[in-house]
Amino acid sequence: MSGLTYDTLADDGNYLGSERAREENRVILDELERKKKARAMAVPTDDKLVRARLREIGEPITLFGERNPDRRDRLIYVLSQINAARGEDAMELDRESSDEESEEEGEEFYTPGSLELLEARRSIADYSLRRAYARVVQQKKDSVMPLGRVIDIRKRVFADVKTFSNLGSQIGDSRPISVVRFAPHCNILATGSWSGNIKLWNVPACTPIRTLQGHGDRVGGVAWHPQATLSQSPDSVNLVSGAADGCVNLWSLNSDAPLSVMKGHQDRVCRVAFHPSGNYIASASFDMTWRLWDAQTAQELLLQEGHSKEVYTVEFQNDGALVASAGLDAIGRVWDIRTGRTAMVLDGHVDGILSLAFSPNGHQIASGASDDTIRIWDLRALKAVYTIPAHLNNVADIRFFRSDGSIPVHIQQRQDALPALDVRMEDADSKLSEEWRYRSGLYFASAGYDSVVKIWSADDWQLLHTLQTDGSKVMSVDLSADSKLLVSGTYNRNFQLFAPESAMASL
Repeated sequence: MSGLTYDTLADDGNYLGSERAREENRVILDELERKKKARAMAVPTDDKLVRARLREIGEPITLFGERNPDRRDRLIYVLSQINAARGEDAMELDRESSDEESEEEGEEFYTPGSLELLEARRSIADYSLRRAYARVVQQKKDSVMPLGRVIDIRKRVFADVKTFSNLGSQIGDSRPISVVRFAPHCNILATGSWSGNIKLWNVPACTPIRTLQGHGDRVGGVAWHPQATLSQSPDSVNLVSGAADGCVNLWSLNSDAPLSVMKGHQDRVCRVAFHPSGNYIASASFDMTWRLWDAQTAQELLLQEGHSKEVYTVEFQNDGALVASAGLDAIGRVWDIRTGRTAMVLDGHVDGILSLAFSPNGHQIASGASDDTIRIWDLRALKAVYTIPAHLNNVADIRFFRSDGSIPVHIQQRQDALPALDVRMEDADSKLSEEWRYRSGLYFASAGYDSVVKIWSADDWQLLHTLQTDGSKVMSVDLSADSKLLVSGTYNRNFQLFAPESAMASL
């Protein structure tokens, strides 16, 4: 009798335990199903519509410290809870209405543009078509280069790149160095800091020239005018910067105060870029837009939406026809500035994109992201052609080597740059010019939060060289147009210079 009682009690216990487990499993499955349906819900991306929908369902339209993406996520969560409480019938009705809303939202729409934007588009079209034609003509000539010659050039260039070593380090500011950029003539370096300052330095001496003070918060982007320090007057616009104060500032080389302050962004400004013509500027912002500005009049020409989260980086193609933008939504978009249409969507990263760089060949673009990878995209095939597991932490910056067209002295003086056989001087000059032109776009550098800078080949995407920095996050990197220097800016408030052995004697 006691055995029967024990068995009965054991059975009751098991029964209660299994019921509890089934109930817990049901709750977990219901939550997973709710999240799945929430991801499929059509919710507006425009913040005004999000606020209106929250007001309609009786929720606060904003919470303290809540940003636009957070508000949209809250709306999705609340709607999913409401739909779960209604039951499947109500969910189906809401899905039908959501489908109707999404169809309406998916319809193409146009916004009126100014006459200034129309003129800018025409000017950019004329400029870019000429540049593209010249590039294609040159690429056709280069395509018939003998394979043996190509292999020889690659060997010499990559052997030179593999000799980069630390040249020196300099404390750049009182707060982390967020961006570093060489001037076109390569003798001046601009550094932007979280202190809000931009500093100009003589390189490689690393002596300060001046401090540009005009931002009230962290500087996120700095870009040089394409003709700055070359043919551009020092008193005119030579530099542009963007910062967390929401401003985009234009600078000359002879004043500590900005020439113009361009306001319009509603949140932090990150990367900025000059159009190859020098007439226009693009800025990326945490207000989920990027904007196009006239560099001469300091007027906003275009406010471009299209991202669901903060836009972190923006970059122009060398021809000037395209501009790429990307951000924390892990999506990049390539825009045709001449028409305003999307030329390509860069969809493949699983975390926010922090850096973009167009290859000088005009048809490839590299993107670096918080998923620690670099993806190579082909604009002709409209897809990613290669994924590089690049760093152990965020890929913060990418820069292709771009030659300025003129052969630097240290390259001219290299004896191994020419064949050992006797050749006529004009033939030697022609071969050297050919090699220098081919070098442009042959490799690129990447900066990571894993404290290293890496240099990669840009034809087979293999690692060429790894440069150790000061052990801190590397937030930015740049390559000088004369191939003499590489610079990195770090979270430890300093910047470091690296140089190949061939350039050491001429520095």
